[in-house]
Amino acid sequence: MKITAPPITDAHWRGFTPMADFDPIIAREGEGCWLTTTDGRRIFDGVSSLWCNVHGHRHPKIDAAVRDQLDRVAHVTTLGMSCETTEELAIRLAEITPGDLGHTFFSSDGSSAVEAALKMAFQYWQQCPSPQPQKTQFLALGSAYHGDTTGAVSLGGIKYFHQLFAPILFSPVRGPVPCTYRVPDKVDPLTHYAGQIETLLSHHHDQLAAVVIEPLVQGAAGMITHPAGLLAAVREMCDRYNVLMITDEVAVGFGRTGRLFASEHESVTPDIMCMGKGLTGGYLPMAATIARPHVFDAFLAPATDSKQFFHGHTFGGNPLAAAAALASIDLFNETNLVESVEAKGDYLRQRIGTLSGHSNVGDIRGRGLMVGIEIVADRETKASPDPSHQVGRKVCQAAMERGVWIRPLSDVIVAMPPLVATNEELDILADAIIESIDQTLEDTFS
Repeated sequence: MKITAPPITDAHWRGFTPMADFDPIIAREGEGCWLTTTDGRRIFDGVSSLWCNVHGHRHPKIDAAVRDQLDRVAHVTTLGMSCETTEELAIRLAEITPGDLGHTFFSSDGSSAVEAALKMAFQYWQQCPSPQPQKTQFLALGSAYHGDTTGAVSLGGIKYFHQLFAPILFSPVRGPVPCTYRVPDKVDPLTHYAGQIETLLSHHHDQLAAVVIEPLVQGAAGMITHPAGLLAAVREMCDRYNVLMITDEVAVGFGRTGRLFASEHESVTPDIMCMGKGLTGGYLPMAATIARPHVFDAFLAPATDSKQFFHGHTFGGNPLAAAAALASIDLFNETNLVESVEAKGDYLRQRIGTLSGHSNVGDIRGRGLMVGIEIVADRETKASPDPSHQVGRKVCQAAMERGVWIRPLSDVIVAMPPLVATNEELDILADAIIESIDQTLEDTFS
């Protein structure tokens, strides 16, 4: 029987993409904050190629680092051995992460970094100096998103991402959605949400291995921005109730919020930190799970005791990715890029702020160069638009017509450009978003 080859648009099955209903965009090359498509369009990368591009495409320093590593070795396993480039990166990460985080386990993506953290925390309580084997549960926030592997999905609380897979997932202790936009009337947001989390910890701490939290901003939840002080409050509660704290810095790390790591805003050192996306400057797949000494030490024992961490991936710690990561860290040290992020974020929000009086723009929020614009059907009730209107998707399609590539989170329009974007480029991004929202909302609600 003759087998017919599928159309080219179907050969590549894209993630989170309605394959029967989308217009394919295929990049041929990139430079700085811009991509050139195969049909000759030049488009601004308004979401940093899914939030990971830091220094721009084709940065000479990172390009050179990867080429140099190719002349030495492309891959070496980290199961029982390693590569000197990977060893150097582990040392550098110990130097730049908060507090005494100092023991790095490498993987290939943010979901895998979170998966490793869950297993690390679970195994820790089985074999730490005072074992508590009943500590097998995790506390995760409402509307959480920590990745797409099974354990990470189990932590998640976004209906469209996670509900379908419920039969194969574990159930976490579910915390509140600490949203400063939809906070109940006449309450202090920090006191309100911290109190809810403490109630859960007081009831469940004997069974909890860890609290898992995205610091400051829950990205995939719709750029949900936490009240100031919540992260520090959770750290204090974890210490008081003897529960590990895992921070997921995959989206917020590497300068995105105006600090190298978002945890630094509130002087927090988690027990375990997860990172990915910007780790290599957005060049190559690499993630890391970094633990403090008391966690790492629980895995130290003679081989006959079988207390080693029972987890590992073929390409974890890949030398090419490690070389890109080292070059990216060098660039942070050689420039004032992180220090410029808050000013750039303020500028972008100020430009987009002209939308704040629109009857269907509910909130403009974020930290640093993480910006979300929430579209609502009614500003008084904060009700979301009818899903059939596909408002977020239509806004992004209109932006693409203006030469700007962005992706929505339902009806939250996301702007997360590379950190190196200039004010002139931020103007291009802002103008496209403003015009596209105006056009779409007029078509939808008028």
